Amino acid sequence: MDELNRESVEEFKNKKKIPLVLVLDNVRSLNNVGSVFRTADAFMAEKIYLCGITGTPPHRDIEKTALGATESVDWEHVPNTLELVQELKAQAYKIVSVEQAENSTKLNDFKPEPGQQYAFVLGNEVFGVEQEVISISDLVLEIPQFGTKHSLNISVATGVVVWDFLSKSL
Repeated sequence: MDELNRESVEEFKNKKKIPLVLVLDNVRSLNNVGSVFRTADAFMAEKIYLCGITGTPPHRDIEKTALGATESVDWEHVPNTLELVQELKAQAYKIVSVEQAENSTKLNDFKPEPGQQYAFVLGNEVFGVEQEVISISDLVLEIPQFGTKHSLNISVATGVVVWDFLSKSL
């Protein structure tokens, strides 16, 4: 770590984060959860909300992919995704569901508003984001794809979307 000039967990926790929280809506794979933690650490997201059946630390399968990021990234378990999203909306977060849906905005057309806080909702590996959550979202964001598969793994989608947000916000 010294050779890489990385900060300590304490230094990281005290650093200003990007105005972004991640909401995992009933994500089944603990490896995906761990990967999202690692992405949140890498790109300095404010917090991760683990909703519904989404697994929580400490768990060896989460740690296997998080590589310690469960210690550096703030997180909270919330039983109900819809209630959390309504609460975040009341706190002036713009709610963005990452999903393939009618009238979605392509990621390349997305332009974050300066100073605006965002909550990106990522869904279950099979069923995606709950329809009730999509319905109250401010925006549905879709990652353009050109191959034969119709979806990306949630941890990959998280990395793509968070990097896009950060690169457009710099």
